[in-house]
Amino acid sequence: MNIKSKDLNLLLLFKVLYEELNVSSAANRLNLSQPALSHKLNKLRQEFADPLFVRAARGLTATPKAIRISAEILQLVSSLEGFYQQQSGTDFLTQSDRLVIYSTDYIESLLLPDLVALLNEQAPQVQLVMRHTQGVLPKQQLERGDCDIAIAGFYRDLPESFYQQKLQTEDFVVLLRRQHPLAQQALSLEDYCQARHIVTTLTGDLDGLVDQELAKSGLARQVCAGLSGFLSPAHIVSKNNVLLTCLKSVADIAQKAMPDLLITACPVPLPKVQISQVWHSRTQDDPLRRWLRQHIHQLLVRS
Repeated sequence: MNIKSKDLNLLLLFKVLYEELNVSSAANRLNLSQPALSHKLNKLRQEFADPLFVRAARGLTATPKAIRISAEILQLVSSLEGFYQQQSGTDFLTQSDRLVIYSTDYIESLLLPDLVALLNEQAPQVQLVMRHTQGVLPKQQLERGDCDIAIAGFYRDLPESFYQQKLQTEDFVVLLRRQHPLAQQALSLEDYCQARHIVTTLTGDLDGLVDQELAKSGLARQVCAGLSGFLSPAHIVSKNNVLLTCLKSVADIAQKAMPDLLITACPVPLPKVQISQVWHSRTQDDPLRRWLRQHIHQLLVRS
């Protein structure tokens, strides 16, 4: 097959249609009339011998073949865009764009003060959007371009088309208030299990890592409440005789805001948590997103 017979602009059309799944939105992004876009779409369909995008209740939906080839096409277009940006000498930091990060309130508290300042200073036309990762890797959002980077400590078994970079490694500790009956002594495993606990539960499951480790020894703890964030539980700890098992940096943030809180060692042997940033191969070569990943690494490694 000779590449000279191929229209590479059709790959860009595929990318935009796959990301928008809407003819009007895609036409606006490509600065085309809808009839012109429909004409190019017909050529794209002939090129791949498949409808690729068909009408649905709202907008378009991708066919199985479109989904199957999407990752490779998105990566090809991203690489080409990055190449031409570098060759043209375009300063990507002056361009208007939107960056979407999926993470948690805990990561936001560590990252955003410095990252927002950095964007305001060096990339003032770039908008930053933070969304909650909900306890799972936003795989489809990363593949479709709705998410640029996902940051958390619980992503596992990444697909081959994803990249990952370690940012921090953290230990678990126990947070409690100074008025807690257990505050004046070393926290034993027996006392830990008999105490009342609150937990962060991003998925609604109260049986977390701590409980799984305890169960290996035939033990259990008393969980009285599960919350959907990492930062709000500390306020409950400050007013109640409950324990919170959390990452050391979460406890440090809480103690700095509420000096009446104490941090003690966790009597349950727990594995360290690796905080990582994850991205899809479609954004691997994009200059702005590469710049963002580099600065996220710098900011979180030093925090």
